[in-house]
Amino acid sequence: MIIAIDGPAASGKGTMAKRLAAHYGLRHLDTGVIYRAVAHALLTAGIDLKDEARAAEVAMTLDPSTFDNPAFRSHEVGSAASVVSALPKVREALLAFQRQFASRPPGAVLDGRDIGTVICPDAEVKIYVVADPRIRAHRRTLEAQSRGEPADEAAILADILARDERDQNRAVAPLKQAPDAILLDNSHLDIESGVRAAIDIVEAVRAGRQRA
Repeated sequence: MIIAIDGPAASGKGTMAKRLAAHYGLRHLDTGVIYRAVAHALLTAGIDLKDEARAAEVAMTLDPSTFDNPAFRSHEVGSAASVVSALPKVREALLAFQRQFASRPPGAVLDGRDIGTVICPDAEVKIYVVADPRIRAHRRTLEAQSRGEPADEAAILADILARDERDQNRAVAPLKQAPDAILLDNSHLDIESGVRAAIDIVEAVRAGRQRA
């Protein structure tokens, strides 16, 4: 079984994906982290984030064992990842990696921006998670503060809105809800309620297919 979860930054899709994977005994891939890994490598090396050729080279040499690097979770790297993810050659380099991950038994839960539309268009279940931008900015502020990082909530909100604009209007694999994805508004749900809502969606979709 493949479960595709898409949505904008800080909508809560990552937490849902991890919990769904644990619930169903599937593997989990936060596809955003692979773009963060590329962005982090470029920032560390002082390479222009829009240098598509260099970014693609980095994308083809990623080491999955580094994906849990806490540095990848910084606000700076997240913003840089949004720039890198708009580069067609980078997306092409990482497409096969994501599809191979999803296809291995017993299946997987992948979360990102284009899982249901591009990476796994035939996923058994597709969920599109959204949340009010102000709530997302507040969540990101709390996350940064929990890591001991300075956080300007107004600046984070402005960045989130800019990322939404960039993700939704990029030429390659823009962020959008797949026609067969179920919308889940996570604005006012706590973690447990959000996960429960996601499980309910999975069960409803599977039951509908089983009846068919």
